[in-house]
Parts: sequence; structure tokens; C-alpha cells
Amino acid sequence: MKYRRLTKEQLEELQPEFINFLATQTITATEWQEIKSNKPEVAEEEIDVFSDLVWEGVLSKAGFLEHISTNTMNLFELREKDMGLISIIVGDDKIDITTATGYKWLQNNLLDEEVKIFTAAKAYGEDKNLDKFKLIESGAVITKGDLFRYFDDLLEMGKRKSEF
Repeated sequence: MKYRRLTKEQLEELQPEFINFLATQTITATEWQEIKSNKPEVAEEEIDVFSDLVWEGVLSKAGFLEHISTNTMNLFELREKDMGLISIIVGDDKIDITTATGYKWLQNNLLDEEVKIFTAAKAYGEDKNLDKFKLIESGAVITKGDLFRYFDDLLEMGKRKSEF
């Protein structure tokens, strides 16, 4: 298994897709019940293969990831050849950017000496979807990229101002 098995809840949510997957394997509903009862290891293998297919599809389509903790915000743009990173670190332990109040403070105090902003780009390893998956397993979530674009735009405006 390349990634990890989908949870029971995820499998239930994807039941129609799983039925289609079994159909592509020419496994009928009756045969599936028989496999589950008499060959549970084969059933487990089928679920693992399906899980990997789902993960592969999701990871291939993902454009942005976010990993936010109390004082750190890591925003990833998943580009074709590499991933871009905007990392924001708040040095004041009293500020929790996972709360509305803390996030508002961050927006209003980006130039505060307690706020450090870094940008970077990193090429993918041999398997870019596996690189993305590792970030998700460490707590990142797939997003539409609104936060990344917001901070990227702010950084671009800052660059233009400093060029004058």
C-alpha cells in the first residue's frame, strides 16, 4: 500500500465509487459478500488498492495545503515541479493564530517584530504525490489556496514598495 487505507467513514462516503471499482474488477455484489466472508485478506487488498486510487486522484488535483498551529502558519502552493511555501511564525506565545482574535492580530500586525515571514520553494522528490501525502499525514489540509494567495499578494505589494 502506497498511502494509507481510507477510514470506515471515508469508505462509506465513497460507497458508489467503490461499487464502480469492484465492477471494473468484474466483482458483483454477491461475489463481494462471499470474498468478505471467505477471503477477508483479498477483501482487505481490494480496499487497499481502492484507497490508493482515491488518494492518487485527490493528491493529483490538490493545489494548496495549509498547516496551521498556535503560532505557525505554513501555506503551500503545489506547483507542477515544486511546492512554494509561505511560513509565518508569531514569536509571542500569548497570540494563538488558530483563533479569530489571534488571526485578526496577525493581519493587523504583520510588520510587528514578533512576526517572521519566510518564503521558499522545494523541488519534489521522486514521487510528488507522496511528498504531498506526507504533509497531509503531518497535519496539513487541502485548501483552495485563499490564505496562500492573500499572503502572497501582500508579499508582492511589499516587494513593489521596496523597489521605489
